[in-house]
Amino acid sequence: MARRKSIDVPTYSHKNPIPGGSLVGNLLATGIITGRDPKTGQMPLTLDAQVVNMFGHIRALIEAAGGTMDDLVKLNVTMQDSSQRAAVNDVWLKLFPDEKSRPARQTAQANLEGGMLITCDILAVIGR
Repeated sequence: MARRKSIDVPTYSHKNPIPGGSLVGNLLATGIITGRDPKTGQMPLTLDAQVVNMFGHIRALIEAAGGTMDDLVKLNVTMQDSSQRAAVNDVWLKLFPDEKSRPARQTAQANLEGGMLITCDILAVIGR
């Protein structure tokens, strides 16, 4: 039996031959997660729509690995314009309203391609 298990979901996949996530034991790590629309496969034009889709993909990957959003430990965010963090914070505060129980989060700014305004990768400990 393989020690590592690839995690994929039908609503989110990479164009390159890599899984959405990789699970070793109860540790889940992902590659880049974008805000691509899960139904159309297109990149929305607005940051708000991309943020909502991105968090939806995060949830789907964690659940496919057997976990919940409570298992999220760290979120690394990359934004086209990091001064627009409010769009992330709006969803963040709804998902994690308890200030004493939130995942760690780091935000960086970079020149993103293909209409992406935001991307992320995560680290989760499933079933902790």
